[in-house]
Amino acid sequence: MTTINLIGAGRVGRALGRAWHSSGAFCVQDVLTRSLASAEQAVAFIGAGRAVTEMAQMRPADVWMLAVPDSEIASTAAALAKALAKSPHLAKRATLTFHCSGALASAEMEPLRALGWQLASAHCLLSFANPELALQQLAGTPCALEGDPLAVTALQPAFESLGARCFGLAAEHKLLYHAGAVFATNFLPVLQDLAQQLWQGSGMSAAMAAQLNATLLHNAVDNLLALGPASALTGPAARGDTALVQRQGDAVAQWDATAGEAYRALSQLASKLAAK
Repeated sequence: MTTINLIGAGRVGRALGRAWHSSGAFCVQDVLTRSLASAEQAVAFIGAGRAVTEMAQMRPADVWMLAVPDSEIASTAAALAKALAKSPHLAKRATLTFHCSGALASAEMEPLRALGWQLASAHCLLSFANPELALQQLAGTPCALEGDPLAVTALQPAFESLGARCFGLAAEHKLLYHAGAVFATNFLPVLQDLAQQLWQGSGMSAAMAAQLNATLLHNAVDNLLALGPASALTGPAARGDTALVQRQGDAVAQWDATAGEAYRALSQLASKLAAK
């Protein structure tokens, strides 16, 4: 069976590790995190693997996954390349390594390319806020693959074994691709929280604000899926009521300057969408 080592095993690493262990796509081998305790917790969640505290303790593997924060991918790859130089047994064969960033390309791990390793990045367009829930949502999830052709070809069956729908993505497009995901999902909780703050600031009870939020959110999602963004758009900007947009923007800015800027910027984008 194809072996995989995990460097970093937070929510993404744990969810994918457990999914692959369950599907049999990979044999989870060694797991390295910031501490032995967290590595042991990851191994317990995955249901397989061996917790280690240093790269030098890791055994050779067919595939290495760097499931670390985006800001640590380059430094982790450099550290791994250095460890490989000191521990020749780890580099006894060329292998494949990938990271899970949606915004950064596989070139972040360039030090490993000099060792003859194949590089890739793989990003499942899914929230991993709750690993247990993410496991239930993996089937049908789009997965962007980027990197060396051999690496992408090797990774695709592993993600497809989890039910993911893989597609290729060019390295130069990753930042815009990921920004789209941020707009679609990451900003949604921010907007919902802001709406509830405004409602409660107007005197509405927290319970009523939560109920109103749930109703509007469900209706908005239903309309978006049924009609598309342009036809589902409502509100003063969609109606071309620039006077009300200005007054409302001023009121929001007095309440919170940053929220006021966001209201004006989003209203401008809404006007452009309405013009379509």
